[in-house]
Amino acid sequence: MSNIITEQRKISINEMPSEIPDFNSSFQTKDSLIKQWIMDWILSMVSKNKIKENDILPNKNEISRHLGVSIGTVQNAIRYVEDEGYLKSKQKLGTMISNLTNPISSEIKSTSKRDKTIVAIKKYLIKNSISVGMPLPSTRKMSDILGVSQNTVRLAYEYLCSSGIIESRQLKGNEANWILKSVPSVSKEEIKISNNLNTYTLVDKITESLKNYLFSNFKPGDKIPTHEDIASKLGVSIKTVHDCIKTLSEQGIIITRRGRYGSILAVDPSNLSKKQSVEDLMFAPAGDAVFYSYQKIEEKIVDLINNKYNPGDKLPSMQELSKSFDVSTNTVRRALKNLALDGYITFDRGRYGGTFVVDKPDYSDSRQYQWLSINPDYI
Repeated sequence: MSNIITEQRKISINEMPSEIPDFNSSFQTKDSLIKQWIMDWILSMVSKNKIKENDILPNKNEISRHLGVSIGTVQNAIRYVEDEGYLKSKQKLGTMISNLTNPISSEIKSTSKRDKTIVAIKKYLIKNSISVGMPLPSTRKMSDILGVSQNTVRLAYEYLCSSGIIESRQLKGNEANWILKSVPSVSKEEIKISNNLNTYTLVDKITESLKNYLFSNFKPGDKIPTHEDIASKLGVSIKTVHDCIKTLSEQGIIITRRGRYGSILAVDPSNLSKKQSVEDLMFAPAGDAVFYSYQKIEEKIVDLINNKYNPGDKLPSMQELSKSFDVSTNTVRRALKNLALDGYITFDRGRYGGTFVVDKPDYSDSRQYQWLSINPDYI
C-alpha cells in the first residue's frame, strides 16, 4: 500500500529561478510581475517533470527575501496565481502546485467572475466616455462601483492591460495608475457572459454550502466557527472562506465582529426576512469603533486637502494630524493608507520625506459609514 501514497515534497528556494523580474524598468506592478514569473516557472518545471502536483512552494518569507520585496507583495502575487489555477492553498500544509492537466478548478475560480468584471469595466469605460490617456478609477474605487472584490478588479485590470486596452504606470511604492490605452468594445459573447446569472464561481458555490452549514448547525445569535475551522470543514482556502463571509455579511445573514467577539449568525433560516435589529450593531466592539473612526478621519483629511493643499504639497505629520483630529496615530495611518491606495497621496521616506499630495480627492458628501460608535460618557 505504501507505494501508492504520494509523498509531498517541499520545493527548495534554490529551485526557483535565480533571474528575478526587473522591477525598475517595467510599468507593471511588482505583484503582477511576480505572478507571471511564478506561472512561467511552474509551466517550465512541470513540463520537465521537475515538480509535480502537490509539491509545496517555499514559504513566503523565503520568496520575499529571494526577490527582495515585501511579504505582502509576494502574498498578493500568490493569490493571483491561485486564481489562475496554478496553485492551491491547504490549511496547515502550505501553498501547493495544482493539477495543471485539469483546468476545471481554474475556470470555476476565475473565468466567470473575472470575465464578468472585465465586461463590466469595459461597459463603464464606454458609458462614462473615458478617453485614451485618461486614468481609470483605482482598484479600490472600481471595487466599490462594481460591487466586487479588489482582487477581482486587479485581475480584470491586468487582463485588460495584457490585451492592450489599458496600461499601468507604477507610482511610488507598489501602487499603479491605470491609463486607458485604446477604446474597448463589447462583443455579443461578452454581453452573454455578463448577463449569465446562472454561472457560479467557486466562491458562489462555497457561499451556498457555508450558508446551509450555518443554518443546519447554528441559531440566531450563535458565534460561528473561525475562518480556519470553516476552511478545514469545507476543504477550501482561508481566502475563499473570507470572500464567502464577506458575501454573507453583505446579505445580512451574519454580522462580523472583530477580535475575540467573532462573527454571529443574524437570521433564522425559517424566517429569512427577520434579520438582526439595528440595536445589535449600536454597541460595537472597540475594533469596530476604530473602523468607523478611520473612515471619518479619512473624510476630514479629504476636506483638509481640498481646502488647503495642492498636488506636490506636503501634509502635516501623522502626529500633528493625530493631535488636530484628537485620534490615535494608528487611526490617522489607516486613513492615509486608504487615500494612498486611491492615488491621492504618496509617502516618501528619509530626511526630506513625508506625506505628499498627488491629486485632489473628489469624494461624495453622501458617504455612509458601516459602524456606529457611542461615547460611554453620554450613555
